[in-house]
Amino acid sequence: MVDGMERPPDLDTVSRAEVLAYVTTLEQTVATLQQRVADLERRLGSNGGTGMPGTKSAADTRSKAAGRPRKRRSHGCGRRRSHTPTRTVVHAADHCPHCATRLVGGWEQRRREVIDLPVAPAEVVAHVVMARICPVCDRRIVPALDLGAVVVGRQRLGARLISLITTLREEGRLPVRTIQWLLHHLYALPLSVGAIVAATARVARAGAVVTAAIRDQIRASPVVHADETGWRENGANGYVWTFSTPTARYFVRRGRGKEVVDEVLGESFAGVLSSDFYAAYHHYPGLKQRCWAHLLRDIHDLRRLYPTDASLQDWATAVHALFADAVPYARADARARVQAQQGYEQRLGAVCQPFVADPVAVQGRLCRRIQRHLSELFVFVAHPEVPADNNAAERSLRHLVTIRKISGGTRAPAGTDTKMTNATLFGTWRARGLNPFTEAHHLLLSPHL
Repeated sequence: MVDGMERPPDLDTVSRAEVLAYVTTLEQTVATLQQRVADLERRLGSNGGTGMPGTKSAADTRSKAAGRPRKRRSHGCGRRRSHTPTRTVVHAADHCPHCATRLVGGWEQRRREVIDLPVAPAEVVAHVVMARICPVCDRRIVPALDLGAVVVGRQRLGARLISLITTLREEGRLPVRTIQWLLHHLYALPLSVGAIVAATARVARAGAVVTAAIRDQIRASPVVHADETGWRENGANGYVWTFSTPTARYFVRRGRGKEVVDEVLGESFAGVLSSDFYAAYHHYPGLKQRCWAHLLRDIHDLRRLYPTDASLQDWATAVHALFADAVPYARADARARVQAQQGYEQRLGAVCQPFVADPVAVQGRLCRRIQRHLSELFVFVAHPEVPADNNAAERSLRHLVTIRKISGGTRAPAGTDTKMTNATLFGTWRARGLNPFTEAHHLLLSPHL
């Protein structure tokens, strides 16, 4: 019964008039219920689908505050982002649990995905070459064994395994003994430390031609970012140099002299060299862009050391304002950009000039540095393709810095050469958004290498 509605009459004992009256009552009741349903649906729709009259969801409140309607997500949209199933297991009842009737057909009620990794031992394939005697010509027949699609030369380790080891070493930054543990416990593959080191060296040898091509690409680039950081070899100090572009990375370990710049860039480089204020870059005769991030960091540190020096605070504020004014400068006319560069140089020189010869001013050292490199601070204004900072070089070194903190460096020149070559290869693949494992595998099996 609904809202006190009467029980239906017995059609065998009532008159036609009573039946019509009862039907009229039912129609009125249905109309009342339809109105109530419409009111509830309207209230639910205005409350963000929470099911509670008079309440608003947080998402709906944010959407209205932002001035745009809330975009509802379709049912199961998160599951559609999952991977394509590699195997499907159907769960269906064969018999009714109540009456034991056999069940057939049916429809998909719901679905649940489980993503897992199979743990399987490594595949060891023994290629047996059989010799046979021809019964007609009495000659021994031995088939040629061509395994160039799976292994490099006469190696025992396959190309995929070597690629995996090197990828774990370079991209995963795993120590050699951690890789040894992983292969032993996950793939039941016992390998010696020497075998793992030799696998990484194999990739480096195969990538010698590619590494030279990367260096040539850097020499032909219009802008190159350079930086250096410490790297110990068998306990001896040294430095890793990076020369990078948006699509290439090149690493070498040398001393800290200016000859490294000449060795890598060569005589053919005619682009803009972006660097910090280290003296090894001073001799380059072409255009140079000095890093504003380093300069502003030094100014910030100086302000923290002397927070009550009003002259220093005013000078630092003026330098910051001048840089902030130069960064967004953009003109299509090349002559206008060069004139703007010269204008910014003159303004910065005027800001620093009063303190260059002042032995008391705490900003005197930075002002003298700015005066020495004044023509190298606003190259980015005349050349919009040049960044104002050298962050690209520091980001390219970050990977090796992390490895250095884990391993402490390398032990021998051969290991250093392997590390620098692989860092160049994997760093370039990383910059280009390529899969390093796939690229290493392709490199090993390339016929021209």
